[in-house]
Amino acid sequence: MTKNLRLLAPGMMALLMVACNNEADNTVKTDDTATKNTQMEPAPMPEEKGVMVGGANMVPSKDIVDNAMNSADHTTLVAAVKAAGLVETLKGAGPFTVFAPTNEAFGKLPAGTVDNLLKPENKAKLSNVLTYHVVPGSYKSTDLKDGQKLKTVQGEELTIWYKDGKWAVSDAKGGKANITIADVISSNGVTYVIDGVMMPKK
Repeated sequence: MTKNLRLLAPGMMALLMVACNNEADNTVKTDDTATKNTQMEPAPMPEEKGVMVGGANMVPSKDIVDNAMNSADHTTLVAAVKAAGLVETLKGAGPFTVFAPTNEAFGKLPAGTVDNLLKPENKAKLSNVLTYHVVPGSYKSTDLKDGQKLKTVQGEELTIWYKDGKWAVSDAKGGKANITIADVISSNGVTYVIDGVMMPKK
């Protein structure tokens, strides 16, 4: 009996060594897989830096229209741009400088003005008002000067004012609006948020 155990001992030792080696191999493989899985996880993308307007982040990678559509303060303006058929124009290469009235600004107009402008039969008049808020070229606040006149896409001029550390813009009829947010950069231009609606003479 003792003799048989002595004969079996080397074989049993060999089996134990193989089992231990296999277990070690499996551990290494498992560790390798874990390492590979960790390496394959994509790094989180940093949020694009922009300007907050109407509760949304206006970012340079989006065009003027796409940025405006995210602003809760510019739903009236976006609806007007759509009604006037100017979406594709303002999504174009530009560049454009846009003075964008807020919903509150449109609300300051005489009762019924906005509803009347949005009627299909007044599309040309609406387009005239909206293009009066658009200037060809990209003007940042560092490019503006007190008393500067900017010719709009509509054809008439807007005047830029600077007083007591604040910028404002006035129309051909003498109406004036404060610039509440400046230098909202988009892929095809610059937007200024204003608290009034500019009206052309024609």
